[in-house]
Amino acid sequence: MPRVLLIKLTSLGDLIHALPALSDAQDAKPGIEFDWVIDENFQEIATWHPAVQGVITTNHREWRGAVTSAETHGSISKTIEQMRSRQYDLVIDGQGNFKTALLSLFSKGPRAGFDAASVREWVAHLAYQRRYTASKSAHAIERLRRLFAAALGYPLPDSAPDFRIRRERFVKPKAELPGDYLVFIHSASWKTKLWPERHWMDLIGKCVSAGFRVLLPWGSKQEEARAKRLATRAEVQVLPRLSLSEIGYVLAGARACVCMDTGLSHLAAALDIPSVTLYGSTDSGLIGASGASQVHIKSERFCSPCQSKTCRYSSGDNPCLEEITPDRVFGELLRLTGPAIKPVPVSPVSASARRAS
Repeated sequence: MPRVLLIKLTSLGDLIHALPALSDAQDAKPGIEFDWVIDENFQEIATWHPAVQGVITTNHREWRGAVTSAETHGSISKTIEQMRSRQYDLVIDGQGNFKTALLSLFSKGPRAGFDAASVREWVAHLAYQRRYTASKSAHAIERLRRLFAAALGYPLPDSAPDFRIRRERFVKPKAELPGDYLVFIHSASWKTKLWPERHWMDLIGKCVSAGFRVLLPWGSKQEEARAKRLATRAEVQVLPRLSLSEIGYVLAGARACVCMDTGLSHLAAALDIPSVTLYGSTDSGLIGASGASQVHIKSERFCSPCQSKTCRYSSGDNPCLEEITPDRVFGELLRLTGPAIKPVPVSPVSASARRAS
């Protein structure tokens, strides 16, 4: 039974992109098993795929800030010890940058990765004994599917990506959820990926007037503050801080999502939740959310996509995303969802009877 070590540490969207390659390998090589080296903040993702049997975590972001500390040395040693605890039939670096290439050198097994023309950071390819081509102009999912197929020796499937997420691994949050709801993923790591708050407010108003309830997740204090600013109506609920498996549960139950280009948009798409995702500074052709019933609204501004974290033309709202109007987003959303499901009014008598029972 082949055992493969996959090294792919971050980020959320990139990790979701790796799941179809695991599914391809599982179909082409029955019985194949993977151990996954992954950032500890995202380790839940590795457990969602049935081909993954072991998870090895890193906290490499902390390593950079305290490289000389005893705690950091202990953490690094633990990760390396786990990686070297067995001989692998193959080691695949699915990230292709300097730090993951360096990490691969500590593993036991032949190392495979992208070649010099395909790797994300040029020097990384020198760490691999087996190097494979995957065009940088291809979508990230296709690049990983090509890498796995070449490294493991099976034909590249022409089927749609199969994320194969085990939804039973999701965790129901303690927060009470409405029966029918939309999820608005309003945050992103880059400033140039943010839609103006006034546009969000306008869209929320249209959705509430149409009978929808809206849930707002968040992952940082700044994102929580934004969510609270947007939640000016009773029909809008700011969720508590949730784990990834809890967020997965919420997304899996959504009627639809409106998203910025961020990790959760890729998770929603992987779950085939109808979604409208907005793209300004980033290229949907390279990293766009992939799944059923996905609508990508792309800026038509001359400078888009710039692939930049800061806008050279504005210090305020991003012009490329500002030009995408709430009316347009709402129209696309309604095409995906149809009309809202109106809750059936409950008479005072039946409500009293229910409480008594």
